[in-house]
Order: sequence, then C-alpha cells, then structure tokens
Amino acid sequence: MKELAGRLTALDPDAGAAVRVIAYFDRLSESRAGLEALVRGAAVLAGVPARLVDAERRVRVRVEADGTRRDSGTPPDPGWPSAALVPGGAAALWLERAEAAPSVVDAVILERAAGAVRLVLDRTRGRAPVDDPALVETVLDAGAPEAARVHAARRLGLDPGGTARALAPLDGRPLVMTGRVDAETLTGRTGTGRVGVGPEVPVLDLPRSWAQARTALRFTAEGTAQDPGPRVVHADELGGVALLADLVAPGAEAPPDVRALEAAGASTPWLLATLDAVVSTASLRAAAAEINVHHSTLQDRLSHAEHLLGWPLRTPQGRLRLQLALTMRHLTRS
Repeated sequence: MKELAGRLTALDPDAGAAVRVIAYFDRLSESRAGLEALVRGAAVLAGVPARLVDAERRVRVRVEADGTRRDSGTPPDPGWPSAALVPGGAAALWLERAEAAPSVVDAVILERAAGAVRLVLDRTRGRAPVDDPALVETVLDAGAPEAARVHAARRLGLDPGGTARALAPLDGRPLVMTGRVDAETLTGRTGTGRVGVGPEVPVLDLPRSWAQARTALRFTAEGTAQDPGPRVVHADELGGVALLADLVAPGAEAPPDVRALEAAGASTPWLLATLDAVVSTASLRAAAAEINVHHSTLQDRLSHAEHLLGWPLRTPQGRLRLQLALTMRHLTRS
C-alpha cells in the first residue's frame, strides 16, 4: 500500500493522499480502535477539528486538529463537509472546514471514518431500541399470531430473520434492542432504574426473551445501602440461579435466612451493603476496598454480622448461604 501511495503521489498528489487515508483507517479498524481514536484520526488527517454526533445513541465526540479532545455543545454548521453513518441517514460526522470547498481527500476521510465509526457503534452499542408501544407489545406476545409478529417486527425495523433481545425496565415500557447491550446504552434509553435484559434470540422468539427479561428484573436491586446489588441483570448470565425465581414467589413469606437478614439490616445500617460486597467480590480485601473500609474493620463487621445472623460468613458454605439469602431477598419483593 505504501508503494502504491508513493507511485500515485508522483502522478496525482490527491490520489496518493487518498490511498494513505484508506490504509490508515483500515489499520485503525483492524486494531479495533474506539470512537475517539477514529475521530482523532479524521481531525489530524484533515488538519481541522472533527466532530461525531449520534443523537439517537447519545454519542458526542469532538477532537481538535492537534489531537486534543474538546467537546462542544454547539450544533454543527450545516455548511461543513459531513458524512452520514448509514446511507441516506442524517449527517453525523463533520470536518469543521468552512473556508473552502471540501477536497477529494476530505471526502475520503469522511467516508472511511464514518464507515469505521459505524462498525464500532454497531459492535459496542447496537441499534437503538425500538419502542413503539403497540408494536413492541405484539412482538413480545407469545399468544399473537406469527404473521402479526412478523408484521410488527418489520414495522419496527427489525429483520424477522435476525436476532434481538427484550428489555424489562422496572418503571417503563418494555423495549426491544438489537446488537450488543452496554451500560451507557441502557442508561440513555431506560434511565438509571432497574432493568432486566433478556437473551439475544431470533426475532420470532422474542416472547421467550421477554419472559426471561422479566425474571432477570426480579434479581435487580436499587443499588443503595439498604438494597444493595446490581441495577441491571442479564438473564443469560444467571445460569442455574434463575431457577430460584420459580421457587420464591413475589410477596410470599420470606424464608428464615431472609428474615434474619432483614432484622440484622434494620438494626445495623452498614450490614447489607457490607455483606453484598463480600459475596460480589473475589476476596475479603477486595470487599473492603469496595466499601472503602480497612481490612481489619471488615473482619470486625463480619464477626458482628455472624453473631446477628447465626451462621459463619467466612467459609465457602457460609458465603454460599449468604449469597442465596441476599438473592432470595430480592425475589420476595412484590
């Protein structure tokens, strides 16, 4: 590629520069570079600031020509050279060049950078979840005729032969999402509340994903001192623990270990968060760091907790019992 670029440069400087741009972004893509690196590459190659704005996925990255990231809340100038992330879509990547018409090299930079950015977004954030309530309800309804679910899927922009997953927010409408789900996407689309995430399944099997998402929601917590635990739970990460949901009905009388936890937590404000750190980290030292206390302080707390609960917490069997009790505490909520 370098030899080709050199030969082309001798014949046509713009053509040689374009080949070098293509090779540059190919290397970034092969190394799985992130969004900021791609926007930085566009800015440095063009010699002007570059800006990525994907409002749907709440992504905003702006990099100066010297490679320094400096985001801006002002809207892009429609007159700047720009490119869409998908054919026919709205402009999302700009070069802040207003003093002259865009060059051939600018066009190549935008085309290659936009393509690389699209791949990163699809890989890391997927498509934005679709949320037309009536259509989503149809694709998630196991009792709806298959033809109706196919029609609803197409109306939602889903490929009936593709895959998707269901999301069950605690305080919101159900959602359907394609692609990989990360914390930033979930926060942007569902707020910061509790969310159960169903497994990725064929689109026509979304009712199963929805059922598992609702089960996963039961394992979530508020993430507070009195309700510690994960705010987002993925059904396909629960494994056999999901079977507990069939054994512990919402609103049912709590098992004895859960009642012991509730009583101990009511009398000792730090207890529940401490015990959650113990079962969710790899070691007691890691648990102490998680709740920002000294290791000796954690040992003292565990001794006090063992006295209140009535079973050891520093043995494998005791930790398992504690983890089950904390999990069942979530499941007994109405």
